[in-house]
Amino acid sequence: MASDIKTILCISSYEKGQEFMRQCKKNGWRVLLLTVERLRDAGWPHDSLENIFYLPEKEGEMNLKDIIYGVSYLARSEQIDRIVALDDYDVEKAAGLREHLRVPGMGDTTARYFRDKLAMRARAKDVGIKVPDFIHVLNYNKINKFIGQNSFPLILKPRLHAGSIGVNKLSSTDELWEAINNLGDEQSFYLIEQFIEGDVFHVDTIVHNYEIKFAVAHEYGKPPMEVAHEGRVFTSKTMLRQSEDEKKLNAMNELVIKAMGLKQGISHTEFIKYNKNGEFYFLETSARVGGANIAELIEAATGINYWTEWAKIETMSDIDEYILPEIKNEYAGIIISLARQEYPDLSSYTDNEIYWRLNKKHHAGLIVKSENKNRVDELIDLYTQKFYNDFFTSQPMRDKPAS
Repeated sequence: MASDIKTILCISSYEKGQEFMRQCKKNGWRVLLLTVERLRDAGWPHDSLENIFYLPEKEGEMNLKDIIYGVSYLARSEQIDRIVALDDYDVEKAAGLREHLRVPGMGDTTARYFRDKLAMRARAKDVGIKVPDFIHVLNYNKINKFIGQNSFPLILKPRLHAGSIGVNKLSSTDELWEAINNLGDEQSFYLIEQFIEGDVFHVDTIVHNYEIKFAVAHEYGKPPMEVAHEGRVFTSKTMLRQSEDEKKLNAMNELVIKAMGLKQGISHTEFIKYNKNGEFYFLETSARVGGANIAELIEAATGINYWTEWAKIETMSDIDEYILPEIKNEYAGIIISLARQEYPDLSSYTDNEIYWRLNKKHHAGLIVKSENKNRVDELIDLYTQKFYNDFFTSQPMRDKPAS
């Protein structure tokens, strides 16, 4: 009967998650999408959607009160059984909406650990997970004491922006206080963090009923903050399986997932290996699929599509057992660059290991995969230099999400 069919509402401020929506439809659910006006003509999977609803943006994002008003009106005629945020910026909004409508899933408190950089650091520190030293931009005496205990540069970063947006690297006390003062009443929405140099890694995880079902670790070529702020080619490569570093990262990732209280879904978590002591430190986590086409990178290396698996988990009943698909233990690497050409020509890149090509204006991107990690490393190193020569350009880092 039609009344027995459940409905899932997807919220996304960016064009992503098409495979998630398709899988929900395959699983017999009705799929609704709430997105922003500027994405009216985006490539949404219309054949898998019952309806799409559009909201205007205020300061680059949807307003929670507008979402509550709109979805509450929608709920007069729709029984909404699940609400899922497909993008990092919508995690809090989805949590607030769940709380308001009393729909099952992650609520406000848990969502804070996956969006608020201050909350997640404080929680990690409380349970003994190593984090760079940090302080809330709140009490000036405590800030001055923090400055005295840490050497510059220091990082001033917003608590609620995604990735490296709004992050500033400051080299002196005067610079730091000038930046703090310029924030005005927004100061308490920021934190200051010790800057530590090292290689940055990400572990991407599938979780069901608080249990990690699968996790895979990759290493960035350049730290994401350096890529964003200084203009660099972005790369990431699968780590050597069963290496000591991979084992340490997987163990640390398990502690993070447990500490933050993720019941089910996908997590993208970043760590840094400090150059000075060789130890891993937790940087940040999120309750969503990693950006920058990391889902395609993972699928190339493992055969597992994180969007699809997330949809399976969200549409399962409480008594269903999640079964992981067959895993391929290959290696993969991704390379992406802003391109000075509107449609960059990658036809000269012909190696058999090329698995995927990015199709996006003013971007060049490839994924390579192989059973041989050394071959992946060799190709990514080679392509990185070629990308700088053939395509690379840069643009200033924005302070807010693109609207």
